[in-house]
Amino acid sequence: SADAEVTGSKSSSEDKTEFVPIFRSGSCAERGPKQYMEDEHICIDDLIHHIGSASNIPFPGAFYGVFDGHGGTDAALFVRNNLLRLIVEDSQFPTCVGKAITSAFMKADYAFADSSSLDISSGTTALTALVFGRTMIIANAGDCRAVLGRRGRAIEMSRDQKPNCTSERLRIEKLGGVVYDGYLNGQLSVSRALGDWHMKGPKGSACPLSAEPELQETLLTEDDEFLIMGCDGLWDVMSNQCAVTMARKELMIHNDPQRCSRELVREALKRNSCDNLTVI
Repeated sequence: SADAEVTGSKSSSEDKTEFVPIFRSGSCAERGPKQYMEDEHICIDDLIHHIGSASNIPFPGAFYGVFDGHGGTDAALFVRNNLLRLIVEDSQFPTCVGKAITSAFMKADYAFADSSSLDISSGTTALTALVFGRTMIIANAGDCRAVLGRRGRAIEMSRDQKPNCTSERLRIEKLGGVVYDGYLNGQLSVSRALGDWHMKGPKGSACPLSAEPELQETLLTEDDEFLIMGCDGLWDVMSNQCAVTMARKELMIHNDPQRCSRELVREALKRNSCDNLTVI
């Protein structure tokens, strides 16, 4: 309706009709046909409740993450357990959230390298969504993917970072790495990851395998209905649009994001996904 339009005046932020999203989430994680489950994930629908109101974060806030581990679960579990804290504790938070997120990814990678009790040759991708009010920032290192359902249309919110991707290949080769048969240095099917310290040089040196995330920020509107975050086990067998259409249909029936995640995982298994499966 006309009275819901933002007029552009300073008082529009106090306008009762301004859109404020509500956050609910559900997740599902299955080992699939793999021998071990190496994925981790995190869902926090209420950030202030989780980290305390003293952290002066804009309300409402939420945080979600999918971490697809390889070479064991140590890296995925470490990043899952420490990344949000590192974001919130960063000196650039909450004034420059994007910089704080990038800094936290790098700090998590370095802190993992310093952990004496963990297998630092294990690695993980990291895909996170941090939402404050209407602002959503997706950060991605690796090949998990975030897709927004906007009135039934699939909007890709992250880019799969594969060694074969032109810009990634150029970055890798510039830093002395090689892409062999789609694998970074013939070993890894992603071009960005945290951990994998057997493939990285000394801390702080630029190396082909980067932990730096790509960020995408968007301002949510009433048209943005839900976000799907999934590891490559989902996207290997399902298009973005197929996942959004399916999720929307499910939500219209039961409005339960948990069941919705379960159905997407079930469908991916039915389509013979050969990986661990995690969906938020």
